[in-house]
Amino acid sequence: MNLFTGTRSKGAKAMGKCSRSLLRALAATATVSALAVSVTSATATAAPAAIPPGLSCDTGKHAVDAYTGFALCRNNGVQTQTFWVHLVCGWAPDVDGNHVTLRPGESGQSTAHCGKIGTGIGEIHVRP
Repeated sequence: MNLFTGTRSKGAKAMGKCSRSLLRALAATATVSALAVSVTSATATAAPAAIPPGLSCDTGKHAVDAYTGFALCRNNGVQTQTFWVHLVCGWAPDVDGNHVTLRPGESGQSTAHCGKIGTGIGEIHVRP
């Protein structure tokens, strides 16, 4: 646009449309790239923690209630051990289950329940 006359030349008009569409394309590409990086970063940190030595455990969600998680463990060691389940609950606060003490050869289960305001169980950990 010519600031002195208030008129727009054809060259500037065509250039304006071209640069706007180019800027939109660049903005869309940047947004997609940023989202891809954040998704892969969140996925990379979602690895479950290791089970404490001497315990063999199965973890999972309750068959009927996806907000309830459990850890069913057996003490294969030679010392008494205490464990509990830890649930990562998304938007709701994380929760710990009941502490279970097992003598060598014994089995037991710890359960916990995420709040309904959250997105459900994201991760299940066994804590010593």
